[in-house]
Amino acid sequence: MRWQGREKSDNVEDRRGVSRGGMAIGGGVGGLVLLVAFVLLGGDPRQLMQLQEQLSTQPAPAVQPGGDGAGDPSGEFVSVVLKDTETVWHELFTAAGRTYTEPQLVLFSGEVESACGQASSAVGPFYCPADSRVYLDTQFFADLDQRFGAPGDFAQAYVIAHEVGHHVQNLLGISDKVHAMRARMSEEEYNALSVRLELQADFFAGVWAHHAQAARQMLEEGDIDEALQAATAIGDDRLQRQSRGHVVPESFTHGTSAQRLRWFQKGFESGDMSQGDTFRAASL
Repeated sequence: MRWQGREKSDNVEDRRGVSRGGMAIGGGVGGLVLLVAFVLLGGDPRQLMQLQEQLSTQPAPAVQPGGDGAGDPSGEFVSVVLKDTETVWHELFTAAGRTYTEPQLVLFSGEVESACGQASSAVGPFYCPADSRVYLDTQFFADLDQRFGAPGDFAQAYVIAHEVGHHVQNLLGISDKVHAMRARMSEEEYNALSVRLELQADFFAGVWAHHAQAARQMLEEGDIDEALQAATAIGDDRLQRQSRGHVVPESFTHGTSAQRLRWFQKGFESGDMSQGDTFRAASL
């Protein structure tokens, strides 16, 4: 994938290595020692409390082009891909008479706090509609290669574009409609609806790739195969077979490998958002 030297997004927030609780002085022994030492040195404990409050609420530093993310290949790559999704979706929304609002993308390591709750790296990349942010631990890229057998930069770009696809669904009101139905459905029924939501995000990732390639010729030989391999690697059936030794179709929430591959391909080949209504599709 040709991405080096291209424009980067301003919407990447880098929380990797940022500790929110490094000076916490709650009930722990370390906190008590810190408080006593501070007082013995002539400090006012209220000042330490105020400092802790300021640190805990201080915004995380953002990765800006040429700023904190410069020299970090993972951060720069994510920023370039995000910018490319912004360009494509602005154009498509404008053509449809809509306004595209750009999401923020948060880089984190280990665990992260979002408006959807606290999450660890184990959940993988995710989109939180409550704060319109994509959350990504770049260690997942190594897992994609080593654990799932899906190497390559375009495989990584597919993952980012899929999560941005969820943001597109959020802007179109699709996510709200799906989540509103949850209370009226059994778990198995809602899982089936979730599969359709995820497959549509795969389709939107393909739509992005179609238009980005048409406008900027970013793809190199083998790139689409990388994306297809990634879609195949993280299908519910393959993941369950690896972890359980068998599959439980009624528990699927993202779709099978074949389904994910099919919908990404459909988006890439057509580039037409109107062909991505997975909720009305007779078969997936």
